[in-house]
Parts: sequence; structure tokens; C-alpha cells
Amino acid sequence: MSLNEINTANTEDAYAIFESCCCAPKWIESMVSARPFTDLDALLSQSKQAFSALSAQDYLVAFTGHPQIGNLKTLHEKYANTSGTASNEQAGMSVADSEVLEEMIQLNQDYLKKFGFIFIVCASGKSAQEMLELIRNRIGNERSEELNIAGAEQAKITHIRLEKLL
Repeated sequence: MSLNEINTANTEDAYAIFESCCCAPKWIESMVSARPFTDLDALLSQSKQAFSALSAQDYLVAFTGHPQIGNLKTLHEKYANTSGTASNEQAGMSVADSEVLEEMIQLNQDYLKKFGFIFIVCASGKSAQEMLELIRNRIGNERSEELNIAGAEQAKITHIRLEKLL
């Protein structure tokens, strides 16, 4: 996709383009209304600005657009529109041994129960063991701290997706 295609897309199509990167409506609407972008830096700068305006509730909505780390079945079934992107981002999990996957699945359930949202991490380039260590370390956080961390991870994921989009 080219920057020109993003800039000239009708509102509905532009919404869908940005939704493939992050499903928080407030972020998407900010990106759609900020067009046209002069270059990739302007696009990424707008994304950063839009993220800074999101509330905790906006982040919770954004998190619903992600499969649980290590849950490959959910990845392909529930998130078909982003499964190619997300499965590439979670490539480290696809080669994990069963013990790592089993612990990750259990910690994901514990994390969800504790915080009320799934574990969000920018998984690109991380091994399954690295992601397992991250969830082990983060599960002890307070909810407000974890929401801030997860929000920052969401912004990183979206940044990468925007770069790949172009």
C-alpha cells in the first residue's frame, strides 16, 4: 500500500486500513481525520499523538483486537483479519516447546483473571521464552501500572504495523 492510497481512500476504506493496525475507534478516527500525510514520519507522529490522547477504556478496546500470546488456535479463528500480521508477530511462539506453551496458556488465564484484559506485548523478534519471562514479571504488577505498560506495548505494535503497511 502507498501513502497516496491511504491519503485518497474514502473514509470507510481509510477506517478499515487503520483498523487493521489498531482497533481503538478513537485512534482510528484521529488517523482518518489527520489525512493527508506528507510522509511516513508524519503518519507515525500522528499515531503517537493519537495514542497520547487515548483513555484507559480506549486501550481496553484496542486490546480486544489481539489474540492471546501463544494461543495459535484463537489467533487463526477469532482474528482472521489480522491473523497474518499477528502470527508473524508471534513467530517465536510457533516454535515453542509444549512446556513453554502450557505455562504461557496458564499465565495468560491468570493474567486475564487478575487484570481483566489479555497480556499485551510487542512480540516481534521475541522468543517464546522471552515472552514467558515478560508475563511472569508483569503479572505481579498493579492493574494501573500494567494498563500503562500494555498501552505502551500497543503503541509499539501499531507503529510496526503502520510501517509494514507501507
